[in-house]
Amino acid sequence: MGSPVVLGIESSCDETGAGLVRDGRLLGHALASSMDEHARFGGVVPEIAARAHVHAFTPVVRQALDSAGLSMRDIGAVALTTGPGLSGALQVGLAGAKGLAYALGVPLYGVHHLAGHVAADTLEHGPLPDPCVVLIVSGGHTSLLLVRDLARDPIVHLGDTVDDAAGECFDKVARVFGLPYPGGPAIDRVAREGDRRAAAFPRPMTGARDAPYSFSFSGLKTAAARWAEQRRVEGGELPVVDGAASLQEAVADVLTRKAVAACRDHGVSTLVVVGGVAANSRVRELAERRCRAAGITLRVPPLKLCTDNGAMIAAVGDLLVRAGAEPAPPDVSIDPSAPLEYAALHPGVRSVSRAA
Repeated sequence: MGSPVVLGIESSCDETGAGLVRDGRLLGHALASSMDEHARFGGVVPEIAARAHVHAFTPVVRQALDSAGLSMRDIGAVALTTGPGLSGALQVGLAGAKGLAYALGVPLYGVHHLAGHVAADTLEHGPLPDPCVVLIVSGGHTSLLLVRDLARDPIVHLGDTVDDAAGECFDKVARVFGLPYPGGPAIDRVAREGDRRAAAFPRPMTGARDAPYSFSFSGLKTAAARWAEQRRVEGGELPVVDGAASLQEAVADVLTRKAVAACRDHGVSTLVVVGGVAANSRVRELAERRCRAAGITLRVPPLKLCTDNGAMIAAVGDLLVRAGAEPAPPDVSIDPSAPLEYAALHPGVRSVSRAA
């Protein structure tokens, strides 16, 4: 008999996800997004997101089970995102996952959201090489990691963003350009018609004295905003397609340049690119070209597994179960700002002392 079926629950932001994984194989998954409800505000509203998770939780779990041809009694373990993310959204997932695990009498595992993105690639390409360099690039995170055994070993940070993440830069500049939220897909869409060399946007933190694997996109965001302001002052229509193409090129250039350098400098032959911005067409194209030239194997999950989803959380849970990891304690809580140290994340509930 194989490993148990692991149900994964993701509720860290504006998407409610459920996935089912056993022995590294994705059996089924479902996703509900509240993105349209946030679009008119230009960003995610935490209260709206939490309410949407409450309504979507049970239907999404049922849809995932139906897609896999399974029932509740087939679930052998439950994994959930315990951080980082929006506090209210995480609490909804925690309550639902705890309830399911208790009712089914199965173990519960807390998972770090970013480790989920890393594990998402295993559902498409199999086990991660030991070691590999992972570039996580999303709306809130941009990091270069050295990963060995994801279920057992600590995750080594080679570099992180010091301010805006790449996806955050896309969202903010898209608003300046008059493009809809979310900004990343909008910029990718219009950039295909633009000139990548139209605007000489900077490549942040690529100088000889800069941290070689760290990122900074705040200055790039400001440069793009000033470029747009200057064009508007000069009169005429803002060349949005050229601005989008130039911005996207700057981001993709920095991300892939540093990622390939990290592989080369650490003697690693595999680069894994994950997270929402890994869906960006120019990031994927430039990463593929530069990895091929450097003799590095590139792994990128399919588009459906790049953005937040329950399958990636189930993938981590499956790895933890097969590694013999300890389940979460009954009082496991959440940590909205948890640093990425290990794939398992079991924040405890602090005891509160009362005066006699």
